[in-house]
Amino acid sequence: MKAVAGAHLGKLIAAAGAITGKKFGLLIATSLIATSGIVASALTGPGGIGPVTAAAVAGLFDQQPAAETIAAPPAAAPEESFTPPSSPQSTPSAGAASPEPLPASAPSPAPEPPPAPEPETPAPPAEPELPEAGPVKHVFLISLASPGYEAAFGTSSQMPYLSGTLRQQGVLLTNYSLLDTASPTNGFATISGQPPTEASKAGCPEYEKCLFPVETLTLADQLGTARFSWRAYVEGMVDVAGKPANCVHPEPDATEAPAPGAYSATSNPFVYFHSLLDLGDCAANDVPSEQLPKDLAKAEKTANFSYLAPSPCNAGFRGQCPEGTADGPAAADAWLEKTTREILASPAYKKDGLLIVSFGALDPAAAEAVAAEGAGPLKVGALLASPLLTPNGTDGAAYTPYSLLRSTDELFGLAPLGNAEGKNVRSFASAFVATETAAGD
Repeated sequence: MKAVAGAHLGKLIAAAGAITGKKFGLLIATSLIATSGIVASALTGPGGIGPVTAAAVAGLFDQQPAAETIAAPPAAAPEESFTPPSSPQSTPSAGAASPEPLPASAPSPAPEPPPAPEPETPAPPAEPELPEAGPVKHVFLISLASPGYEAAFGTSSQMPYLSGTLRQQGVLLTNYSLLDTASPTNGFATISGQPPTEASKAGCPEYEKCLFPVETLTLADQLGTARFSWRAYVEGMVDVAGKPANCVHPEPDATEAPAPGAYSATSNPFVYFHSLLDLGDCAANDVPSEQLPKDLAKAEKTANFSYLAPSPCNAGFRGQCPEGTADGPAAADAWLEKTTREILASPAYKKDGLLIVSFGALDPAAAEAVAAEGAGPLKVGALLASPLLTPNGTDGAAYTPYSLLRSTDELFGLAPLGNAEGKNVRSFASAFVATETAAGD
């Protein structure tokens, strides 16, 4: 009822501003007619407001003059005669009917309670706070085949660029060791923290036996969720037609037997995780190495994390290069010089980059020489280079592929995965925090 009355009142108020001249006179007349009708109805009958009054009131609510909207009143019933008083003090004659008293005004109804407020639309849930990278925002991780620690970093190094020129620009991790001599074992640990298995130690000859379920996450999954970018640049990765292609891997039930020097999935750990295969991340970001120079041209095009895997020849495996060309550590050193010069000259590296030169496997041809040296076959060393590090430094702490994952996670504000979370797993990320604090001081 209140809502209806309010609507009518609003209509009247809105119409008032447009009523002038003749319409205003008609409105006055309508008001008089309505008032007279109300009085007459009260005086002449017990039935309350009559049709004339009702029509007049309705005309008012419809914003039309009563003279134009109501029908002609029906013939009035003969009025009962009465003798008007001769004077204010006179009383009515005996046969005259006394006027009935006006009905008392009905009590105003109690005000209705205000309508309940409409429920507010709940605000959308706030987006989760994303991790933030520290001072290092671009990591380049290179994985080679080790010829042994002495052959790589010793006084009689077979890799002069690595042990000389590049060594002077970075920090040598003298006690970095592999988990196993085979590539898959160390690759899986580096990007997912997964422990060695019999299949990975054997080199994953049966692709399906090394596949991880979709629930097993990788560093690439973490980076994508946190809205960081990643890329794997794999040399020699081609499809069955011999054309460069993304995320190349064997069929689930196939046994891989690549030709000497040809691409092998064992150097590309990202193709073993359903979390990347099933959701398309591998197909989008696991690319041939020819893409690297284009991505290095501008910092905004450079991925936050880049994984570089050269061909078996350029990784340093003996017997994998064309006849008559450099082989083993010499081939790896030549490739390393060309590739790292491109990285070190890139805007992303110069601004906030970190280059990690690691070994993801031991060259089987070097196993005998390593054993003769008396050093453990898994101690291979690694090198860090960054504008944020003091060059030509040395770090003798014990590191493993789990350390590479933990350090990278911490640099990007992420939680360590798998065995990288272990209490005994060391991280070198704190070196960059200390550098940032010192620079701030």
